[in-house]
Formats: sequence, C-alpha cells, structure tokens
Amino acid sequence: MSEFKNLRLEFQDGILTITINRPDKLNALNVATVEEIRMAMDKVYDEKDIKAVIFTGEGDKAFVAGADISEIAQLNEMNGRKFAENGQEVFSLIENCDKPIIAAVNGFALGGGCELAMACHMRVATESAKFGQPEVNLGVVPGYGGTQRLTHLVGKGKAMELLMSGDMMNANEAKELNLVNYVVADKEELHVKCNEILRKIISKAPLAVGMVIHCVNAAYDPEEKGYQTEANSFANCCKSEDFREGTSAFLEKRKPEFQGE
Repeated sequence: MSEFKNLRLEFQDGILTITINRPDKLNALNVATVEEIRMAMDKVYDEKDIKAVIFTGEGDKAFVAGADISEIAQLNEMNGRKFAENGQEVFSLIENCDKPIIAAVNGFALGGGCELAMACHMRVATESAKFGQPEVNLGVVPGYGGTQRLTHLVGKGKAMELLMSGDMMNANEAKELNLVNYVVADKEELHVKCNEILRKIISKAPLAVGMVIHCVNAAYDPEEKGYQTEANSFANCCKSEDFREGTSAFLEKRKPEFQGE
C-alpha cells in the first residue's frame, strides 16, 4: 500500500484501519489527502476480504483538525464549487459503503475532520475529542456535507447554532447530541471499543448489514422513499443464501455461517 503518502493502512481480521497521517499539520485534509481517501475507499469497495473500516488520525492531538487553509485561501467561485463537490463525492463513498465504517475520533475533529467523522456510520471518541464546524470564522460554510449531516444527526435548531457560531463541543456534549455513539478514556480504549463493535457487526449477515446502511441512509434522502427502500431490501435479503443460512441455523439451534451471498 505504498501508493499512499498521507494515509497509513493496516489490515487485520477483516478490519481495515485508515489513519490520516499528517501529524505535523494536525492531519489536515489537503486535496491530495482527500484523493487518497478516495483511493482507499476504492479498495474497500473492491476487496472482499475487507469487512469493515476504522478511520482515525495519527497522534493524540487530532483526528483531523480541518482542511488545509493554505489551499482554501486560493479558492474562487468556480474552483470553490468543484472543491466542495469533489469532497462531497468522496465522503459519499464512505456514507454509502455497504460495509460498516466507524470514526475513531482522537483529539480535534473540526471542519473537514468533523465532516469526515459524520460521513462514517458511527463515531467513538476519546474524552479529549473536540468537534465543531468553525468555517464561519473563515467567511465560508462547510463544503463537504457538514450542513446536511450535522442537521440530520443533532437536529435543525442545534445545527443552526453550531454552524453559525462556529463553537466547539467536547466529546460528552457531542454524545448528548447523538453525534457520538460512545466516549472512552483514551486512544488505546478507543481502538478496543471500535474493534469490539465492528467484530460484532461483521459476525452478522453481510448482505443484511449492507441493506441496513442503505435503508437508514434512505431515511435522510429526499429522493428516496424510505419505506419502499426497506421493503425492497427485505425482499432482496429473502432471496439470498445468507437468509436461508440464518433461518436454518436459528431453527437448528446452531451458529450461522454467513458467506455474504
């Protein structure tokens, strides 16, 4: 995996850990790093052995402290739109992936970092983590989906307050707002918890897990009819080998052996 300069990829027991590895820049997302995330997600989609993903940041100070301001400062109306649309496209690959993805948030998750965490299906944070969308301090709005996902996760009123004030939240505040699933003591416990969650999930039927992701995302997509998406997904599961294996195993009082087919 030497093609990655700004990411470190580690694979173990079906779980791929993707570490944003720019600690001298507090793991800020520059254009090159966003493109590497796209490449990493292509691997996740293409390689069957990868069952789940953890996104995290190098070091203890930051998950991702934001975008690279030196690049943002050069944007204008035309390339600014392209910049935002490209980031949205890459983060949509994360959100719509049919394999479970957790953000293991250590330290600052601000701006693009908060947006990256929100694109993941779940978030676990250390007590030292800080979340926020401070883009208004730079005279812009979030561009990688932050206005949409934050509203979905915490509700319209609180999202308005956080987006317009640029205020940061600590990990426990984020958990109270349902932005974070769990808060743990430190980075070591962070990775233990993320792996514990993912090991449980990947023991289930892979097709059904992927359908759950699609159905839940449909609840927030105005172009989809969520209940119909659920019915269609249920029907698709019913024709799978995993469905036959799961129901047979239950009736035979044994542990199912799912193949993802």
